[in-house]
Amino acid sequence: MKINDLDLRRWKEYDEILTDSLWIFERRERGFTRTGEYHGNFIPQIPRQAMLRFTRKNEWVLDPFAGLGTTLIEARILGRNSMGIELVEDNVRKIREILSRTPGEGIQEVVQGDSMDPEVFRMYDRRYQLAILHPPYWKAIRFSDDPRDMSNLPDLNSFLGGFSRVLDNTLGVLDGGRYLVLVIGDIYDDGEIIPLGFLTMDIVLKKGLKLKGIVVKNIEENRGKRNKRSLWRYRALKNGLYVFKHEYIFFFQK
Repeated sequence: MKINDLDLRRWKEYDEILTDSLWIFERRERGFTRTGEYHGNFIPQIPRQAMLRFTRKNEWVLDPFAGLGTTLIEARILGRNSMGIELVEDNVRKIREILSRTPGEGIQEVVQGDSMDPEVFRMYDRRYQLAILHPPYWKAIRFSDDPRDMSNLPDLNSFLGGFSRVLDNTLGVLDGGRYLVLVIGDIYDDGEIIPLGFLTMDIVLKKGLKLKGIVVKNIEENRGKRNKRSLWRYRALKNGLYVFKHEYIFFFQK
């Protein structure tokens, strides 16, 4: 089964594709199709790398945490089809507006709904060849006032349980042998690290997927820390902590 359009006879020509486990990006890419206005969205380089490695043109990509549509935008640019699920109605409207002015090919669909609800996934009789999950980092950023929002769940067990339900729904429509990408970082809570990355990784592994890669990506443009470096350094020194400068990208195969 071929899962990408790469010709390994020309492997030396694919300079754009990253194969190391440390990804350093000085800044997120910007342009009329890419937006940095959404606090918490991820950089377009991540879904692009995933799609180039693990999909072929015209295959389907699923993003159950669509945000402002970064995955869908990159899918359109690369000629992949994509489906996004987003809880916040205003974000759905913005995604559709951005996609309307994004050049490219393929079918891009976005539906408003709760990814923890299996009925949302049953709206379309479709299989997917790649899933990209970028869930909230629990309560690090509140994305809405909706109690169904995973950033509003009251405790860690509720958050992990919600993630597990989204994962079950996603795996139910992901083809066997194909890849699932999880982008997540850790948080501080009450003076200690909550290792969301490893906790969610463990949940995926317990579903029977193979762990194919752990990539550490730098964080340079975090809006919550931008222009507050001195304050965060003081807090780190005072509390015996370290300022987060990384997040994880886990690659799994079903």
